[in-house]
Amino acid sequence: MTAISQTLASLRHRPLRTFLTSLGTALGIATIVALLAVAGGAQQSAGKFLDLGASDLGVFQSDAADPTTSILPISLISKFRATPGIADATPLVLLVGKLRASPGAIVFGADPGGFLSQRLVFTSGHMFSRPNQIVLGDRLASQLHLTPGATVDVGRRRLHVTGTYHIGIAFQDTGAFIPLATAQAITGRQDETTTIAVKLGVGTRPAAARRILTHRFPGITVIAEGQEAARAGVNAELLSKAALVIAVLALLIGGIGVMNTMLMSVIERRTEFALLSAVGWSGPQIATRVVVEGVVTTVIGAAVGLLLGTIGAHFLVRALGAQLFVSPDVTAWDLGRALLVGVLLGVLGGLYPAWRAARVSPAQVLAQR
Repeated sequence: MTAISQTLASLRHRPLRTFLTSLGTALGIATIVALLAVAGGAQQSAGKFLDLGASDLGVFQSDAADPTTSILPISLISKFRATPGIADATPLVLLVGKLRASPGAIVFGADPGGFLSQRLVFTSGHMFSRPNQIVLGDRLASQLHLTPGATVDVGRRRLHVTGTYHIGIAFQDTGAFIPLATAQAITGRQDETTTIAVKLGVGTRPAAARRILTHRFPGITVIAEGQEAARAGVNAELLSKAALVIAVLALLIGGIGVMNTMLMSVIERRTEFALLSAVGWSGPQIATRVVVEGVVTTVIGAAVGLLLGTIGAHFLVRALGAQLFVSPDVTAWDLGRALLVGVLLGVLGGLYPAWRAARVSPAQVLAQR
């Protein structure tokens, strides 16, 4: 019988210990996978969130924690329009958690005459023309079962739905547009906006326009691509770093748990190891068997943890009502890293118990019996 088959037989003969060791590993791996998936999804969502459609550039406050907290003066609009290479600029106010019927929906305050508002394709009704009116994305209208003529509450204001639109951008089709002045009144910032969408003139390259804007107007961040948008959000970066920290903690805690379980197993099986030593097994052979047992049990736990983490990430996002903001992204690299952690747990957790098992003295054990 080979060492591997003996190890597997030992695990089968002690199902409870095998189950507890694998369960501890599974929970740690599931946590790592879920955090990596949510962090990756948050970074992708940041790019989609800042997709301003018809615009070429999006301008935000450089030190804002995330796009929704950006504050820019409206006076920049006229200055941007006067900048060489820029064809037009229009403000956009982002309101989060203000739509009472759907707190997760984003409400966009926009100038009805701006190029962003003009690109809305209406599937029913028409664009707003008064301060107390609102238009809904078709997906949001479908979720809330609302049609033109209905009313919704945004902040403390009751607005009348005049139409539904479709753009093809998820955050906007599940959101709504209201007049810029109304959004400013709700936020209490009459002369400020969250972001400014910029349309470039013919032949103007985004990189050149970005250099000009950042040089002329210090304190702003200019976004040209979704990947840059993902990097612009400080919160997404913090989430990614938090996932790394918790992954390391899970590795340490899981390693201690595996080590404790394996150590108890060594103590319980001192007679077995003494007999193996008596019949000719060397210390390294016994140590290798203990380490292999640890690796096998943690790999089993890691496999279960990969599945639990993938399912748990989607369930957690839905349970918190954050599916509009974050769509968990589980990549092969994330799964590979989590599986590697599982192997490391088995190796690290089994080293000390293996050393103890290799030092069991047959004479001492038999003398105690």
